[in-house]
Amino acid sequence: MKKRLLAMLSCAVLLAASVTGCSSSKPAESAAAPAGSEAATEAATQTAEKPAEGDVKIALITMDSIDQHWVTLNEGAQKAASELGVTVTFMSPNTKDDAQQIECVNNAVAGGYKAIIVAANGPDAISSALKEAASSGVKIVYVDSPANVDAEATFSTDNEAAGKTAGQEMIKALEAAGVTSGKIGIVNVNAATDSTVKREAGFRSAFEGKGYELMETQYGEGDAAKSQTIAENYITQGVVGIFGCNEGSTTGTGNAIKASGNGNIVGVGFDKSDAILNLIEDGYLLCTMAQNPDVMGEEGVKAAVAALNGESLGGKVTDTGVSAIKAGGSAAPAAASAGEAVKASQEWKIALITMDSIDQHWVTLNEGAQEMAKELGVSVTFMSPNTKDDAQQIECVNNAVAGGYKAIIVAANGPDAISSALKEAASSGVKIVYVDSPANVDAEATFSTDNEAAGKTAGQEMIKALEAAGVTSGKIGIVNVNAATDSTVKREAGFRSAFEGKGYELMETQYGEGDAAKSQTIAENYITQGVVGIFGCNEGSTTGTGNAIKASGNAGIVGVGFDKSDAIMNLINDGHLLCTMAQNPDVMGKEGVKAAVKALEGESLGGAVQDTGVSVLTK
Repeated sequence: MKKRLLAMLSCAVLLAASVTGCSSSKPAESAAAPAGSEAATEAATQTAEKPAEGDVKIALITMDSIDQHWVTLNEGAQKAASELGVTVTFMSPNTKDDAQQIECVNNAVAGGYKAIIVAANGPDAISSALKEAASSGVKIVYVDSPANVDAEATFSTDNEAAGKTAGQEMIKALEAAGVTSGKIGIVNVNAATDSTVKREAGFRSAFEGKGYELMETQYGEGDAAKSQTIAENYITQGVVGIFGCNEGSTTGTGNAIKASGNGNIVGVGFDKSDAILNLIEDGYLLCTMAQNPDVMGEEGVKAAVAALNGESLGGKVTDTGVSAIKAGGSAAPAAASAGEAVKASQEWKIALITMDSIDQHWVTLNEGAQEMAKELGVSVTFMSPNTKDDAQQIECVNNAVAGGYKAIIVAANGPDAISSALKEAASSGVKIVYVDSPANVDAEATFSTDNEAAGKTAGQEMIKALEAAGVTSGKIGIVNVNAATDSTVKREAGFRSAFEGKGYELMETQYGEGDAAKSQTIAENYITQGVVGIFGCNEGSTTGTGNAIKASGNAGIVGVGFDKSDAIMNLINDGHLLCTMAQNPDVMGKEGVKAAVKALEGESLGGAVQDTGVSVLTK
C-alpha cells in the first residue's frame, strides 16, 4: 500500500509539474533532419515531421527516470517536441515498478494527454491500463519495450540480434585467450521485461554448439548493487564470463569483476553510461551493446504527432540500432555506424562490387558509398556486373585485384560462389568488407540487414492482413532469387517461421533470379493455383509479384515483399502489394566505405557483423 501511495504521489507531482511548468515550443520553421544513428534514417524519412495541429500534450513514460538510457531517450524526445511544437512531459516513476507505471499511464489519461509514448516494464503488466487509454482515444507509441497492446508504431532495438552479437563478442574474446569451455553467468532484470528477455535469448543462441556451460539466469531488477552481488556470486563459482542485460546489470557486473581482481573474466553488457564506459576503459568489461535511445525518443515523438495529425502508421516496428563499444571508444555498429568517419591519409582505391548494377537497391547503396568516399577523400569504383552471375562477379573481384584496388566492398551472390576469388584477394593484402550479403571468407566487417528477423516480420504482416480479411487457411507462394544467396535464403527462412502452427500451406519456393519478368511469371503461376498470398524475397521478386497480382485483378491476394523502389512503392500505393520490408542500402554503402578506410588505415574492426535495420513500408 505504501509503495502504491508513493507511486501515486510521484506521478501526480510530475503531472502537476507538466500542467503548470511546461509550455509548447514554437514549431520548427522547417522539417528537422533525422537525428541519431543512420539505422533510423528509414524510420525518420517515413514518419511525418509536420508540426502538430493545435496545442498537443504527450506523455513520455519509461521504466524509470534515473537510468542514463531513459534520460537520453527523454533528451531526444524533447528535441523533437521543440521542433514540432508539442509538449512532452517525462512522467516516469523513479524506479522500475509495475504499479507506479500503471499510475503514470492513468494520470496521463486523466490529465488530458493525447498520446502516450511508453517503454513498458513487461508485455502484460500495464496492458490493461494501455487498453483503457487507447479506448479513450489516446494514441500509443512504444519505445524500447512494447506491451501486448496494438500501437501506432514501435521504435526499439532488435534485442535478440543484439544479444547474439554480445555473445559472439564474448566467445571471440574467450577463444582468443585460449578459453574454449567454462561457466557463463547471466544477470538479467526480471523474467517479464520483453527487451531484456530477448537480449538473453539472443546471447544464449550464440553459444549453441559451443563448449561453454550457460548457468541459470539471476535477476537483479536492473539495480547495480543487486546485480553486483549476483555477479560476485557467479565469480565464486568460477565463471569465465558474465553478461549483463541492461545498464544496471552491466554496471554491477563490471564492478564485481573489478572487485574480484580477476582480469581474465570477460564481462559483456548492454546500454551506455559514464560508469559503464569507465569500466570498459579500465579493462573490467570487454564491451557494451550501446543502443540509440535519443533516436527512439525523437522518432517516438514524430510518430505520436503524425498519428495525432491523422496519419496511419500501420503499427510498424522500426529497429533503431545498436553498436558494440569497446575500449578506446571504438564502436562496431550493429546498426549502421562504424563510429566516427576517419579521414584517409591517402586516396585509397576501393572497389564496390554488388550482385548487379541495375536494381535500385544497389544503385542506392552505391550512392551512399560515393557520398562517404567524397567525405573521406578516397576513390570508390562501382564495378558490378550488369546481371546476377557468379562468373561475372568473380571476374570483377579478379579485375579489382589486378587493378591495384586496396579494398573490396562486396555483396556476394552466395556464400561459396566467389569465395576462392575473395580468398586470393585477401591473401594479396586486399581488405574485404561485406555489404548486404557475405561470403564464407573472413572480412573486416559486415553491414547487412538481419534478414531472418525481417523475413519473419514480413510473414507476420501477411498473416495479420489475411486474418483481418477472415482468411485463416490457404496456399502461400514464395518467389526467391536462388537457393544460394545468403540474404534472401534467410528472408525466406524467417518468413516461413512466422507461419509455424498456422493453418496455411506454404508451397514449394520458386526462383526467378531477381528478375522482375521471370518473377511475375512465377507469381502468375502461383495465382492459377489459388494462392491467398505471395512473398517476394528481393526487389525484382517483389516487383514481379505485385505486377502479377495487378494483372490478375484479384485484390484478395496479399502480396508482401522486400526492398524499396519507385515501382514497388507505386504497387503498394495502388493496392497491389500490402507492404515491403525496406532496407537501408545507403547506410550499408556509407558504413562499408568507412570500415574499408579504417581497415586500410590500420584499425582492427574484429570482423563485426552489423545490422543496418529495416522498416515496414505500407500504403
